Amino acid sequence: MASLSSCPKFVSHDPRVPSKVHHHSHNSNVFFPILSHSGLRFGISQHGSHTKIRTLGSSNHSEALVDSTAQISDVPNLSCLEAIERLKTNRDTQKGKQQFLAMYSSVFGGITTDPAAMVIPIDDHMVHRGHGVFDTAAIMNGYLYELDQHLDRILRSASMAKIELPYNRERIRRILIQTVSASKCRKGSLRYWLSAGPGDFQLSPSGCHQPALYAVVIQDQSPFDSKGIRVITSSIPIKPPQFATMKSVNYLPNVLSKMEAEENGAYAAIWLDSDGFVAEGPNMNVAFVTKRKELIMPSFDYILSGCTAKRVLTLAAELVREGKLGEIKVRNVSVEEGKEADEMMLIGSGVLVRPVVQWDEQVIGDGKEGPVALSLLNLIIEDMKSGPPTVRVPVPYQA
Repeated sequence: MASLSSCPKFVSHDPRVPSKVHHHSHNSNVFFPILSHSGLRFGISQHGSHTKIRTLGSSNHSEALVDSTAQISDVPNLSCLEAIERLKTNRDTQKGKQQFLAMYSSVFGGITTDPAAMVIPIDDHMVHRGHGVFDTAAIMNGYLYELDQHLDRILRSASMAKIELPYNRERIRRILIQTVSASKCRKGSLRYWLSAGPGDFQLSPSGCHQPALYAVVIQDQSPFDSKGIRVITSSIPIKPPQFATMKSVNYLPNVLSKMEAEENGAYAAIWLDSDGFVAEGPNMNVAFVTKRKELIMPSFDYILSGCTAKRVLTLAAELVREGKLGEIKVRNVSVEEGKEADEMMLIGSGVLVRPVVQWDEQVIGDGKEGPVALSLLNLIIEDMKSGPPTVRVPVPYQA
């Protein structure tokens, strides 16, 4: 417990409080009723060599004494089993659209299907320092979609973040597939993280015991939405390229950008790069169809290299063969060119292909969902259901 000398220096504005507190020895019992600090009022009682501080409430309330120790005692000390029971209760009462069916953790070295046990150590540097990277692969009809492409990207991100791997690539891949198998999920997503690992609360990861791998299977039966949406230009600063090109857990700018959009009645906010060109959305890429029927997408040099966006560019070749598109280009896109386009769309593993019908105050095209965006959405869904083995990994579900 802190001594009186280590407590904050309170300044009283009450004339009833003596300007100096004199030393009282032996068993004297002295009480100074009113000291104020940051709007709160305190009483200090001296019992011999022992000092006790009690709160009296705020300066504009009554002076009824409230023992601060009584407030502390309201917080229970839980055993491990009691804490687990409370975790179970919280999970049971906070169910949403997404269900968490299985989790792998290298910390406990296995897979659990109990959502209450799907926890991460508080001293993991991914939690308190943001030293972690992640990625996601979709699960469609019992297949993992673009698992290898997403796995390659998280390994690149880990290298950029200077996170060592807990296992080699093949073992990580096998663990991810086994986690989906244990979940029995046939439609949803697999999200997985690589972190510096648990160890301490320092800034440097040198005290971490070993890097960690976590994976969670998320079931989500929500259908993909093709309805046109509105976007705005984000006022939140975009991440610098060094951090924008890796998929780290540092998503505060992305979250604030998404919240800004929702606060303005929009679905997402669009970032511009340092030169004023179109960059990306908070967790999706952006593409346009020009009046010359060109499909254009901003370069990946300074933004995250979207796996779904790259696959859409490949699938779009079919629309060129059908005459629905003229060319496919990856290049700089100005705001003016984007807003004057016939079509605009967001592309990512969460939305697949989502038509945009308005950007800020500018209506895109005729204000309706564009035919190219809808065709690309159909192509990516079909690819998820029946694409080649290079993009579909079968899951050997347990009996």
